[in-house]
Amino acid sequence: MTQEEFEHIAPALRELMLSVGRSFFGNDDDAEDVAQEGLVALLRFIDRMDAASKHEALAIRVAKHCCMDIVRKRKSNLFVSGRQAEDIAPPGRDVGASPHEDLEAKELHQAMNQAVQNLKPSERRLFEMRQIEGLPLDEISKQTNIAKPSIKSIVSAARKKVFEEIKERLRK
Repeated sequence: MTQEEFEHIAPALRELMLSVGRSFFGNDDDAEDVAQEGLVALLRFIDRMDAASKHEALAIRVAKHCCMDIVRKRKSNLFVSGRQAEDIAPPGRDVGASPHEDLEAKELHQAMNQAVQNLKPSERRLFEMRQIEGLPLDEISKQTNIAKPSIKSIVSAARKKVFEEIKERLRK
């Protein structure tokens, strides 16, 4: 495929990639990142692409891989609510707390941060808005255009996932 042929189909592929990014992350900023990284990835292999074949399936597959790459990069940075996990202090030390109790509190805090990071991006976004930022359902619904009953359901499922993962981590 030539550069000119690719430029002709790129807008349609970009829209597909934006759609995949929006459904995965739930916001336009991350979707833009997916589309940009996806098109760059396709451009690297332009000489191997056949001009006659349909490229929509390839674009969707590349976009999904870009979504996962973005999630992996974020997990490696361990961000929670825009701050590094180390910056979020665990509960304050009780004056009478033993070193063992301090260690348990720190482990629980780390397990919580990791469990939140393991949520799907759309779940994590709603979970953080509700549980960490303390926003009311009306405000979350207004910001995300998601119905309140859906938000309740998603946050409840995310809360359960976080709880189960923390239980599992602390058993080890």
